[in-house]
Amino acid sequence: MSPRMQFRGPARQRGAIGLMAALTLTMALGFMLVVVDTGRLYLEKRKLQRMADVAALEAVSRNGDCLVPTLTAAGYALQSANRNGYNAADSMTLATDCGSLQTGANNLRTFVLDPSKKEAIRVVVSHTVPTSIAGAVYALMGPGPINLTTKITGTAVSAPAVLPPLAMLTIGSTALVVDSSKSAALNLLLGQMLGGNLNLSVAGWQGLVDTQISLLSYLNQLAVDVNLSAGNYTQLLNTNIGLTQLLDTAITVLQAGGPTTSVAISGLTSLKAAAGGTSLMLGQLLQLQTGTVSSALNTNLQVFQLVQAFIQLANSQNSAVANIPLNIPGLVNGVVKVKVIEPPQLSAVGNPALVTGALNDPNRIYVRTAQVRTVLSLNLPVLSGITGLTNALTSNALVGGLADTLNNLLHLNLAGTLGSLLCTLTGSCSITDLKILPTPSVDILIEAAAADSHVTAYTCASDATKTLTTQTNTALVKLKVGKIDTTNAFSSAADVVVQPLALIDIGKVSCVLWVCNQSTRVPFYGGGLGLKVDTSVASSQSSHVYNQPPEIKQPPLYYSLGTQNIVDSLSTTLSGIQVQAYAPTGSSLLGNLLVVVAGTLDGVQSTLGTAIQTILSPLLDPILNGLLANLGITLNKVDVGANLSCKPPGRPALVI
Repeated sequence: MSPRMQFRGPARQRGAIGLMAALTLTMALGFMLVVVDTGRLYLEKRKLQRMADVAALEAVSRNGDCLVPTLTAAGYALQSANRNGYNAADSMTLATDCGSLQTGANNLRTFVLDPSKKEAIRVVVSHTVPTSIAGAVYALMGPGPINLTTKITGTAVSAPAVLPPLAMLTIGSTALVVDSSKSAALNLLLGQMLGGNLNLSVAGWQGLVDTQISLLSYLNQLAVDVNLSAGNYTQLLNTNIGLTQLLDTAITVLQAGGPTTSVAISGLTSLKAAAGGTSLMLGQLLQLQTGTVSSALNTNLQVFQLVQAFIQLANSQNSAVANIPLNIPGLVNGVVKVKVIEPPQLSAVGNPALVTGALNDPNRIYVRTAQVRTVLSLNLPVLSGITGLTNALTSNALVGGLADTLNNLLHLNLAGTLGSLLCTLTGSCSITDLKILPTPSVDILIEAAAADSHVTAYTCASDATKTLTTQTNTALVKLKVGKIDTTNAFSSAADVVVQPLALIDIGKVSCVLWVCNQSTRVPFYGGGLGLKVDTSVASSQSSHVYNQPPEIKQPPLYYSLGTQNIVDSLSTTLSGIQVQAYAPTGSSLLGNLLVVVAGTLDGVQSTLGTAIQTILSPLLDPILNGLLANLGITLNKVDVGANLSCKPPGRPALVI
């Protein structure tokens, strides 16, 4: 082979390799272009699908509908899409439809359009984009015209999960309008129950009344704030959490709601400053039936009602006693002391189908008011000026008869010459010292035990005929009138003891040579006469059927159960007041002795009973009803609110 022929082969090979390289690069560039262009369309499709998914989920979760003129489903879907990149000016369209789901013979679900229903919501998002290069090349090879744009669509159908029926009870009326006088009373009462000082304005209190907070959002945020696992509500409700943290979480949740909650946030901030270091367990205020899904908590509570419950729970655990001064010139001055003995159970949620009605039913749906003890220590100047009372106590029939009998029986002061002779011979003697005590001071204790209500039955044949049956027990109210040791009146371990209000004090005074020293007087040595009231207004039971109670997220349907007005009962009790005998400290004979003269007490009994009834009743009515109303407690009725969802909307899910 010649040398020339040896060099021509490699030259030809180099030409072939260059051609193959050019073809390979061209193909690689083409493939890269297809990949990039296809990726562009894929990402656009994925973006639209995500936008449709989120919009459909939000429309269902916010309970949207397609009814004219509101069309709330379309509005909710559009708001969601706008937050996720939707732009109508960029050739984007959004369509929202309502309807239901239908399962065919092939077990596949299809969406059935029906604007009157909202069992499922469909959202379709479309975007017109430039046609892909591969599509354009394919169009060039076809007989038809070339379309330079392509419409990409994302479709999502969402529906709420199917859940068992849910019932919810709340107790205590939420209707309250705060004026300047109520604002001052709330600051004084609730501030002292916290052990601090409150200075909320009228607007601050009314802002708490007018603002609702999502219970689900609140508990979810609280779990984050105290570093607990999300969704474990049983653990959260049984964890001790500081009151300041509970208020902080409420502020965080309300801040997420926008500027409309600013007044309520300001009120909560002021409350937090007076909260102190008390720790609370939310499970004492909110009952969640075991196994209840989180969507059952997707309801709203009034912020003021929640704050009331926080403060009452804190007061039941701290040593603070609210002291409210009273001063009505010429009529009364004194103090009202209030303490929560048992906190309320504000709200309860659960499946009514699991309720058995037994007292120890772990699945019961049960609420109760707080047990509050109130002591009124009143100085009533008008009592001491009652002529009829003074005359009755100082009448000869009463005083003379008592003095003569006591002297003779107890041998404290022998009458006439013999008595003088004994004092002279012995140098000392003891005489009775009978005092008339028309005291204007009186203590009144009123303790309202917890009124409660629980679910006993329900029906869910249809939303138009659904019912919820409850049994409500009104509170047993204890009433005591007399002298009460207020330093020991707020122990939850024992009942409060009331001593008679003294009318007549029969004491003993020592005398030396006819000089009697009052400093040696022994009060009630010979006993005395007094009055006291120690009675109760019995509780009662009532069954009530709520017809068509609203859905869980809606305001509850309230039923007000009337009870015996405690103030009216107090008037009736005082009109039949009984004068009682004090037991003597120096002799056991006086108790029986006073029975002999009991017939002379009719005037005292009638006069004093009428006087106290006339004076106290007009005072106690506004004091008690107004004061306890600030705690959400009324003594003449119980307000129980009910909600029932036969097909409660669970967490929305994508179904197609």
